[in-house]
Amino acid sequence: MTTDAAVPDWEMRFRAPRVSLPDWAEDAPDRALFVSNATGTYELYAWDRSSGRQRQVTDRPNGTTDGVLTPDGEAVWWFSDTDGDEFGVWMRQPFGGGEDEPAAPGLAPSYPAGLAIGRDGSAVIGRSTDEDGTTVHLVPAPGGEPVEIYRHRESAGVGDLSHDGTLIALEHTEHGDAMHSALRVVRPDGSTVAELDDTEGGTKELGLAVLGFAPVAGDTRLLVGHQRRGRWEPMIWDPVAGTETALPVDLPGDVGAEWYPDGSALLVEHSFEARSELWRYEPGAPAPVRVETPAGTVSGATARPDGTVEYLWSSAERPPVVRSTSGAVVLDPPGAKAPASVPVEDAWVEGPGGRIHALVQKPAGEGPFPTIFEIHGGPTWHDSDAFASGPAAWVDHGFAVVRVNYRGSTGYGRAWTDALKHRVGLIELEDIAAVRDWSVASGLADPERLVLAGGSWGGYLTLLGLGTQPDSWALGLAAVPVADYVTAYHDEMEALKAMDRTLLGGTPEEVPERFEASSPLTYVDAVRAPLYISAGVNDPRCPIRQVENYVDRLAARGAVHEVYRYDAGHGSLVVEERIKQVRLELEFALKHLGGGAVVGAPGPEAA
Repeated sequence: MTTDAAVPDWEMRFRAPRVSLPDWAEDAPDRALFVSNATGTYELYAWDRSSGRQRQVTDRPNGTTDGVLTPDGEAVWWFSDTDGDEFGVWMRQPFGGGEDEPAAPGLAPSYPAGLAIGRDGSAVIGRSTDEDGTTVHLVPAPGGEPVEIYRHRESAGVGDLSHDGTLIALEHTEHGDAMHSALRVVRPDGSTVAELDDTEGGTKELGLAVLGFAPVAGDTRLLVGHQRRGRWEPMIWDPVAGTETALPVDLPGDVGAEWYPDGSALLVEHSFEARSELWRYEPGAPAPVRVETPAGTVSGATARPDGTVEYLWSSAERPPVVRSTSGAVVLDPPGAKAPASVPVEDAWVEGPGGRIHALVQKPAGEGPFPTIFEIHGGPTWHDSDAFASGPAAWVDHGFAVVRVNYRGSTGYGRAWTDALKHRVGLIELEDIAAVRDWSVASGLADPERLVLAGGSWGGYLTLLGLGTQPDSWALGLAAVPVADYVTAYHDEMEALKAMDRTLLGGTPEEVPERFEASSPLTYVDAVRAPLYISAGVNDPRCPIRQVENYVDRLAARGAVHEVYRYDAGHGSLVVEERIKQVRLELEFALKHLGGGAVVGAPGPEAA
């Protein structure tokens, strides 16, 4: 039941205190770090599990979410950028509290490209800048002089540091394919120990990922994710011995893993058809054993030294909670709980590239409903049966919500994820159009009140869809979108430039026709639906200048549109700002669509 009649359920879902899965120090497991919105802004918190004491580590106007504990649990490293621009330096603060200090004062600000901290106080820091590409530096001790051990124009990153600090695993894309990394293991002096490359110099589209060194002294085994059988799955690679060990984890969908703390087993995370589950696998065993979790989505999991597993779980209906396989709730933030929403239903629709999976939530009553197609970002991501306050708000206001895992989404095999190349945006929209047609034919959606919406890549697809499918949509809501692809390419961070070159086959100067075909700006004059755009003025991923170029074209012909600019980066970590943005979207939609419920209508649990 709603606990405060003055506050609608949809706002309460955003304001309800949340916590991330606590990350614990490898050699001090009672010391943990987590993220919470308890103050109204997402910040880092230190938690001494032995005493129960919690304290706020960071306190910045636009929030902080990137942090890690040193292995001994004595300090917290956190990334300090400026108002969400993702460009900054690592800071260091004692676990028990104290002054912040630069963790590597010899390194200039940059975009982060991975971090690994050693037991001897050393650190391996990855950096990315437009001028230098990717560089990796060894910092011998806090405040010590950094030594550069890697440099390349293409994107790369720090994967992990071995238990004894003698091996460093890097992911790199020196072959020019930013979607499929190769691996290199080096010594602290930068000398190469071993290479693992499934791209065959860029001629073969198979990726690798660092999942972590074995957490045992003297153990040189590295857990690696690979795509050799058409999906992500783990194997064990020993770069010193030169051996590879396949694992008989034959589960459908994508499979990831991490080590148990003693290195004796793997905690397997399995994602399939928008749900996830956990398994335990002991190397040498014939098959993994299921770790029981409720149906829904596990957003993160970790094995504790006592063998129990802690995991962050939610479903579309039920809010997130940090649970343990012991049956306990691990970390329960104080304050009002988020009201439940409605469960998600699966829809499978035949599309031009194969069966498309969509997730549907709908309000009480009979359709057809006004329907919002909430398109996920990425594009290499997927919507799942997980709790999300945004879609739940639309259901509260009488809308059906459809989320499409279009080609390019993860979780449906490598071929589905890699299908985007060269006809970027247009391929995803073919799948969205197929699900749109199904939603109308099935009686779910009112064809006169269809909304195309999304953030980041979803915002990009919204603008592109309104221009290329102008008769299909009654209204558009685009948050932090790519709007002018050429300008976006020139203004965005270097790692995203590399991704765009991979997706489109070159730079705007090399393949201008592909950038033109995939840019929303090309079709802006065809947009007829009322359009609402929100953008962060410090956004390094979808920079503000290219959004303004698109808005100027809308304004020049008097198109119906509204623009909201806010002082943050690629989205906001401030709860009230996020509520404001959703409220503005709701008001815009109800104003232009007519009908539906009024803003602030009670949710499904209010009576």
